[in-house]
Amino acid sequence: MTTSPLVLGPMVRHVDATSASIWVETESSAQVSVRASGREWAAKTFAVHGHHYALVELDGLEPGTVTAYAVDVHGTQVWPDPSSGFPQSMIATLTPGKPLRMAYGSCRTSVPHDASGNRTHGVDSLRAYALRMASDGHLPWPDLVAFLGDQVYADSTSKQMQEFIRARRDIDAPPGEELKDYEEYAHLYYLAWSDPANRWLLSTLPSAMIFDDHDIRDDWNTSLSWKKELETTSWWHDRIVAGLASYWVYQHLGNLSPQERAQDAIWRRITGHTGDDEIDVGAELDAFAEQADRDPKSYRWSYCRDFGDTRLIVVDSRAARDLTPDDRALVDDAELAWLDGRMRGGLRHLLVATSLPFLLPMGLHYVESWNEAVSEGAWGKHAARAGEKLRRAVDLEHWAAFQNSFRQVAAMANEVADGKRGPAPETITFLSGDVHFSYVAEVERTSGSRILQAVCSPIRNPLPRLMRSFAAIMSYGLATPVGALVARSAKVPDPPFRWSGIKGPWFDNNLAYLEVAPEGLNLWWQTGVVDDGDHLHPGLERVASLTVAPRGGANSTRPA
Repeated sequence: MTTSPLVLGPMVRHVDATSASIWVETESSAQVSVRASGREWAAKTFAVHGHHYALVELDGLEPGTVTAYAVDVHGTQVWPDPSSGFPQSMIATLTPGKPLRMAYGSCRTSVPHDASGNRTHGVDSLRAYALRMASDGHLPWPDLVAFLGDQVYADSTSKQMQEFIRARRDIDAPPGEELKDYEEYAHLYYLAWSDPANRWLLSTLPSAMIFDDHDIRDDWNTSLSWKKELETTSWWHDRIVAGLASYWVYQHLGNLSPQERAQDAIWRRITGHTGDDEIDVGAELDAFAEQADRDPKSYRWSYCRDFGDTRLIVVDSRAARDLTPDDRALVDDAELAWLDGRMRGGLRHLLVATSLPFLLPMGLHYVESWNEAVSEGAWGKHAARAGEKLRRAVDLEHWAAFQNSFRQVAAMANEVADGKRGPAPETITFLSGDVHFSYVAEVERTSGSRILQAVCSPIRNPLPRLMRSFAAIMSYGLATPVGALVARSAKVPDPPFRWSGIKGPWFDNNLAYLEVAPEGLNLWWQTGVVDDGDHLHPGLERVASLTVAPRGGANSTRPA
């Protein structure tokens, strides 16, 4: 991969007013130090299947400060690289009470950023943003970027990933071009995060993450029959263990605050190790991942953060599912209770980030609710088998396809919006990705909070043009009345409220931005564009924008 002592990173992960977490992968066992403002913090690496990682926790920082930092491995500076051409990496601590500004999006493939890669996958919106931020020091930085699923594609691999697979095993044997084990996941993350521009961005901009299906496999946990079918293969056990173990290392660990990490059993083992040698937690992490898959209630991947008067709840809508037919749920009862405890008023804005859109276009919502009923036997066994095939073929497995969970969370949102869980916020906004088109929808209400769905998908993996037409037809137009008719034919009750689109859809590669402002909630989407054939240095262009004003004010949604 690299001859540098630093394989990946540094990545700025969880940051609050007085602390920051810096994650790195190193070439070998090492002592990793971070230097900033005349101080130094250090951590020993831990090993997982021959790979070496450190997460350095910086404490005692000053609130509201922006501080340059450097990373040392074995006492030698390895970051920043003066020859890179990018600005100094920074740690920006939060200012108490400052309104939140964040970026978000999902679905990003890792292919080269040349003309060929841009022709097949479009311009990487994240990289275009990185280049813009690196060249314009006057643009305000977000407080974080939230990656809402499909950070890596374990089941649809690039040519570069397939070359790596061929060099170590027979690619014609199962699982073929898909990932098999931890070593392959490690290389997949390397491909995803090693581009110099994106690497610089992630060394300065704090990030929060949650998985979706392609981080593991398409349609992950869509149904009990899907799960049973995969469990009969010779390779699924190793795949799910490697997928969850690598997710814990590369994505989840940095999501947690120092206090939350201190409650994690594996992290306690790492930080409690006092010997001079490097601790190897590979076997423990595999056992943990196996248990987390077998018993989703044994570990929670969801997390919650407050930014002044705005709360961000990040919900696991994949691993926490209950697929038992009689108790089928997108989030099991333990996860639902955790979410219920955090769906509260008394805030200005409540943001619920879930990789899968909570509010699909209504036509698609009806179709998915009908398909769930048919697949679970509403029209008999023969229809159920056909329904299951359709469910997998066109990915009918969002919140709408788990009606019990949808209705329970809708009830929570309504109670918050009606002021029954504390003073009603201005907005309750579901942030999502997954569907490879972006849009904004709003629940039809005349009082209380405004309830919205704001989708940003993809960052870099656009739908083929033929599929765009199919998605539009399935989601809008005749799909709504026809979908409602077929849903009622399967005795699916109408949703507890109605909603409609107020912006979109659009199909560009995008990165979305959200800003809490005096006039309301500002949202905008930007895409990378190639000027004068310079594919390696794309520009950034705004695709859509709007301001969601509070209902008590200008009660409107207007251009930002």
